Amino acid sequence: MSTVGQKERATQNRVVKLFSSTLKYAYLGNWEERPNNSNVEQAYLRAFLGRQGYSQTLIDRALHELLKTAGDQSKSLYDVNKAVYSLLRYGVKVKADVGEATETVHLINWQEPLTNDFAIAEEVTVAGEHAKRPDAVLYVNGIALGVLELKRSTVSVSQGIRQNLDNQKKTFIRPFFSTVQLVMAGNDSEGLRYGVIETPEKYYLTWKEEGEDGSVANLLDRHLLQLCNKARLLEIVHDFIVFDAGIKKVCRHNQYFGVRAAAQRVMQREGGIIWHTQGSGKSLTMVWLAKWLREHRPNARVLIITDRVELDEQIEKVFLGVDEGIYRAKSGQDLIDRLNEAAPWLLCSLIHKFPGKEDGDVESFIEEVRRSLPPGFAAKGDLTVYVDECHRTQSGKLHEAMKEILPN
Repeated sequence: MSTVGQKERATQNRVVKLFSSTLKYAYLGNWEERPNNSNVEQAYLRAFLGRQGYSQTLIDRALHELLKTAGDQSKSLYDVNKAVYSLLRYGVKVKADVGEATETVHLINWQEPLTNDFAIAEEVTVAGEHAKRPDAVLYVNGIALGVLELKRSTVSVSQGIRQNLDNQKKTFIRPFFSTVQLVMAGNDSEGLRYGVIETPEKYYLTWKEEGEDGSVANLLDRHLLQLCNKARLLEIVHDFIVFDAGIKKVCRHNQYFGVRAAAQRVMQREGGIIWHTQGSGKSLTMVWLAKWLREHRPNARVLIITDRVELDEQIEKVFLGVDEGIYRAKSGQDLIDRLNEAAPWLLCSLIHKFPGKEDGDVESFIEEVRRSLPPGFAAKGDLTVYVDECHRTQSGKLHEAMKEILPN
């Protein structure tokens, strides 16, 4: 008699117990034979919204909007998932009746993570063109936010990743993934890999973190404790997911900790350095920090300074790709004019290579800055400056030029 299934079953039993006993998720049961499993379990969502004080009419209308958006089969999975994400993050805007004011029904309480209902179900059979059965599904307030495939230690995590990718195909259970934010696969020997919808296998990520969970010997358990604890899971979904020109992306561990540390420093009115290796996601770190600042600081403005044309173009492209309007300064005078006004909130500029300037003509740029500063000039708004490649520009005359424009 084969023991293959028994080994995977033992891993799954342990993981489910980890979620219920340690992470304090409610255990919904084995849903292999349960009919009509859905990515929006309405009874659980209605119960949560009722406790939040919403009227039955508002709950009905919010659920109708969510189900209509999540069930739209005329669009791509990316577009549907993006539309659902917007409802999850910002709430569903509905009216109790014609002529009444619009109200926002928040499907998740982001401000108080532990007030939400976290749950796990296993062997969730999902109907589709061909039915599939994810090993475990993580629900928040009845909404499927995470899918987890588990393998025994002698079978590569890659197999679980490929299962997740197959499940997202039109011929299987693509509609189920319209609400899903984290797609995960793991085993005891390799630990956990995570991505989002349509993440190619080679881009699945590994979470790396030292700390209180570092003493947990089992690698898979350690990763799950770190990534799926209630507050962390919602923080990643709320602050560290982006839809980037047709590709949904989630943070790596270095981006998560870098943004959190930078945000803390900025709130204390202190500067700092985030050191990156090439290809470690610097541009998206900028995006996530800028979005965080805009939401947490009144009158927040961000100026991104680079020292090469191609970097300036890249920054503009990245922010436009994630639907954030960014103004690219055309000259030194243009930069001063924009800083002297309250808008736009997001700007990028070369530090010295403006059109028409000789490469590296620092002296003339500084002189232009001095001439163009109006009397009593002070940049408007609560300004944070990112300096890209700061080791090349934050010393000597270029640094002096920066201080002339932005003494504070």
